[in-house]
Amino acid sequence: MEEGKARSGGSLLGALKRYSFVLVFLAIYIVYAAVSGGLTVGATMNIFRHSAVIGIIAVGMGLICLTGDIDLSVGSMLAFVAGFSVVVFNQTQGSIPLTLLFALCLGALCGLLNGVLVGVVEMPSFIVTLATMLIFRSLSQYECQHLPSELIGNGSSVYRMSSTLPSYQAIYQFGNGRLPGGMPIVGLILLLVIIAFVYLLTSTKFGKKVYAVGSNARAARLAGISVPLMRTLVFVIAGALIGLAAFLWIAMNASSDPATTGKSYEMYAIAAVVLGGISMSGGRGKLLGVLFGAMSYTVIDKVIIALKMDSLINDTIKGVILILVILIQIMGPRLKDRFGKSKAGASE
Repeated sequence: MEEGKARSGGSLLGALKRYSFVLVFLAIYIVYAAVSGGLTVGATMNIFRHSAVIGIIAVGMGLICLTGDIDLSVGSMLAFVAGFSVVVFNQTQGSIPLTLLFALCLGALCGLLNGVLVGVVEMPSFIVTLATMLIFRSLSQYECQHLPSELIGNGSSVYRMSSTLPSYQAIYQFGNGRLPGGMPIVGLILLLVIIAFVYLLTSTKFGKKVYAVGSNARAARLAGISVPLMRTLVFVIAGALIGLAAFLWIAMNASSDPATTGKSYEMYAIAAVVLGGISMSGGRGKLLGVLFGAMSYTVIDKVIIALKMDSLINDTIKGVILILVILIQIMGPRLKDRFGKSKAGASE
């Protein structure tokens, strides 16, 4: 009887630990509800809308972190892909399918560049993506200044979709539209991406290989897994996801500013991954947590706005939260081992 209670108590604590990202989100959400004086369904659904782009980027970042690498170029890549996707939209007389296909392919190609340098050449991912972060942002800004004005929507230093094209309203309504019940279309796309990649990581050989590479690359090699290929693939997939996020960005905003689009998104994506419980050392964590991590950061923004705090303090608060979460990740296992040894010694 006592053993059954111990097991049930242990399983409950284990479940709480595995899904702690849900508790973190609920705690932040309750604070938001309290400071805003109650929430409507529409306000809740807006969380999905505002989390869509960073959430999709964070899914790719989560894959990369699970292999033990990191990508600092995601924000600049978003600006790069979004800007040139606007050019394609304007050049193809507003072809939405071609614009989406181009965004996915260009994102995957940028990811391939990172992946080959990290996975095949075996350069440190931090250095590689720091360099490509500078390259993508610089190219995006340079081309915006030197392309013919009609290609960038006759804007000034900003890529703009031409509002005279027949499909302009269609893509803008897609980016800002809602389904019956109030769910934003872009929020639904985020949920579908999460579902697809949770399945990919939990129910396929690819997912097992990703965790194996992140847990122990040497053991993965001995097991016959091509570590360079896997490390390259996750960067390519992450790049394609950034392409999708870039398409959603221009659909929502009808423009892309090469100087500000995606600024600090690498930090927000890493924060969403860490808040979601994925270990930065690789091999541990659930991709489902990325959804709650991204939404947690969105709600933090809304709490700051509701409290009428200075927006300049926003990143300070997020930075402190990020440090605390990583500290918990590091100290948790150490404290567990220490107390575990103490209990073992006492029982003897």
